[in-house]
Amino acid sequence: MTNRKTYSSIRSDILSRYPSGHTPAGVSVDDIVQLRMQNTYDTHLDIARDMAGVMRADMAAYDADPSKFTQSLGCWSGFHAQQMIKAVKRMRGTAKGTYVYLSGWMVAGLRNRWGHLPDQSMHEKTAVADLIQEIYVSLRQADEVALNDLFRELKKAGSEDERARIIDRIDNFESHVVPIIADIDAGFGNEHATYLLAKELIKAGACALQIENQASDAKQCGHQDGKVTVPREDFIEKLRACRLAFEELGVEDGVIVARTDSLGAGLTQKVPVSQQPGDLASQYIKWLKTEQITKDNPIREGELAIFQGGEFVRPMRLPNGLFPFRENTGRARVIEDCIASLTQGGADLLWIETDTPNVDQIASMVAEIRKEVPNAKLTYNNSPSFNWTLNLRKQVRAEWVRDQKIPENDYPDGIELMKADYDDTDLGREADARLQRFQTDIAARAGVFHNLITLPTFHLTAKSVDELSRGYFGEEKMLAYVKTVQREEIRRGISAVKHQHEVGSDLGDSFKEMVAGERALKAGGHANTMNQFAAE
Repeated sequence: MTNRKTYSSIRSDILSRYPSGHTPAGVSVDDIVQLRMQNTYDTHLDIARDMAGVMRADMAAYDADPSKFTQSLGCWSGFHAQQMIKAVKRMRGTAKGTYVYLSGWMVAGLRNRWGHLPDQSMHEKTAVADLIQEIYVSLRQADEVALNDLFRELKKAGSEDERARIIDRIDNFESHVVPIIADIDAGFGNEHATYLLAKELIKAGACALQIENQASDAKQCGHQDGKVTVPREDFIEKLRACRLAFEELGVEDGVIVARTDSLGAGLTQKVPVSQQPGDLASQYIKWLKTEQITKDNPIREGELAIFQGGEFVRPMRLPNGLFPFRENTGRARVIEDCIASLTQGGADLLWIETDTPNVDQIASMVAEIRKEVPNAKLTYNNSPSFNWTLNLRKQVRAEWVRDQKIPENDYPDGIELMKADYDDTDLGREADARLQRFQTDIAARAGVFHNLITLPTFHLTAKSVDELSRGYFGEEKMLAYVKTVQREEIRRGISAVKHQHEVGSDLGDSFKEMVAGERALKAGGHANTMNQFAAE
């Protein structure tokens, strides 16, 4: 929290207004101090400004030491984000280097008013800003609850030394608020629509916007077929729209993540106009699938021809009017996309959407990009769309066969490798070891500053509810809940086991005491069943 005032400075400021220690209405100065400190941010735009600085500092740290990469999980509710940050703080003692990823896929699939929808920008665009707002409300409430606990300790402190130790913990409290990388899809329209939506996401608290080079009206999930990219100058205009939104709102360090889907996108919507040889348009056009115009294959009325390689050729065109690219050109187009986004679009980070998790593949593309932009950095999608077990086992098998470590018939080559039979084999163990170090490897070798998983809380929720339902509605009944949920919460020290406290019951009691004193009707008395967990 930038320029956060200390307990003593806030108390001195308020005492200068109310030297008696109370307001004319009888409100205690100490209570005002508590509320001021619990309100860790005044607005979510303040959060965007602060978190942009956090990201910039993290990017500089990564440039100096690639082992200092950052991570996030995609969260589809404020509660998911809150519990993720609490878990990290409980484990590491800090949430530094941890972000929240806000997935457009999960907004479409789970968080819009039009039902469960595919990732095609069909949902109402306001749902994206609403979720950012919700996440930061939840993270700020986690601050309030934690600080309220510290102030309750302070009121019970028996000595000045004990008070000083608690005040030091209050002054050095680390907020649960962390950066959000927000998915703006392809901008939900033209460059002006992109700018307007970007402003709403930033005002909701987003310090980083991720935008992709697909056509807005033909948007597809990055791991589905039928993706249509836009000419690079069109994409650059949307990158500029995002930058202008940041600048207008005073978020000068705002981060733009330029995503390219060209590796798996074989179509474009339009042929851009080239003004001179070698410009962005001509670089884009050169990859189009074309056919020669000959006497036997003449140009027809209404068809398009372009001059290329010293002759007129006809771009292939599908019945829907889209133009296909030549096969096996995706890698080259990705490299050109990334260089243009960084050098002409002012992007800060890249995102290369891939079809498999392969460190060598990403590293080779980044090596090409870094010939032009030496400090190019990536955000990488460790996607649940990959069958990680199968992919890594196949990679290990292919490598071992190539290096003659195993004969060709030692392991099956296909879906059979998924079988549990191979979990405790040399190949299974090696694949798992590579999974464990995948993010470390890709950070060191492929310039990946930020590793994320887009949809983990979607899959985790489905799995956890399935697990509980099978037992509860099956033979185990109540044991299923206690064994799979509550007992684990208690033993792991998950604060949500005391669910009343988690959602602010004690926070409410503290406020009632502030305004009503002994008349306060509090929820946290001896009859509160949460006391059963007090010792945990």
